Amino acid sequence: MAKKSRRNRNLHAVRTSANIVHPDFDDRPFENSRHSEKRQDWHPLDDEIDRNRDKKYVKNVRPRTEGQTRLMEAIDKHNLTLAIGPAGTGKTYLAIAKAAEALAAGKVERILLSRPAMEAGESLGYLPGDLHEKMAPYLRPLYDALGDRMGGKRVRQYIEEGTIEIAPVGFMRGRTLNNSFVVIDEAQNCTYAQLKMLLSRLGWHSTMVVTGDPDQSDLLEGISGLKETANRLDPLPNIAVVRLEQADIVRHPLVAEMLTVL
Repeated sequence: MAKKSRRNRNLHAVRTSANIVHPDFDDRPFENSRHSEKRQDWHPLDDEIDRNRDKKYVKNVRPRTEGQTRLMEAIDKHNLTLAIGPAGTGKTYLAIAKAAEALAAGKVERILLSRPAMEAGESLGYLPGDLHEKMAPYLRPLYDALGDRMGGKRVRQYIEEGTIEIAPVGFMRGRTLNNSFVVIDEAQNCTYAQLKMLLSRLGWHSTMVVTGDPDQSDLLEGISGLKETANRLDPLPNIAVVRLEQADIVRHPLVAEMLTVL
């Protein structure tokens, strides 16, 4: 009994000491407190958008560079826009912002997001779960941008309703996308044949924005079709090809400086 009493006192001292890891420490196995209360209805996208759920989002997005101004104007005036440029120029964010704007204004009925399931230099292996769970790691930048524009709760509702649709590149063949705002992200990881297939999905009353940086392709050299596609479409008057430059980078100034030598 004496040993048990001393053990209890020692345990109490650990729980109440100033240097404990967590104030709710006890003998129970560890359980993620954020998910424990809602484990029954937890959704795989909660981790992606919970942090934006209660954040107030800015309704209007303003361009910060001349290149971003040209990109936003091109999206407004053309049904198909290719945004080509280095990392940090706001290609994806501006495309998502315009998609959210079009949906809110009733110009389209849905937003469709597509991105190649390509790891940046390392393989994650086979991912468990359904389509949304498998694609969630690859679409995280798009979820972040959508959360900023709409708020996380509304994003989740739209995904469940099908107003926001996730469509892997391999599942797009044979479809006609009417009344939709389509964002094809990281297009430098698509082959020429894949891009040709994706661009031909464009239907009536739809807008498509293709974003990518040919210099950041994770494919073997010569396989990416983004540069060739952009060069062939550039002369067409009804298609906009916006080429962003180092001066359009809006991340930390070191990003632009590093990309000049890397």
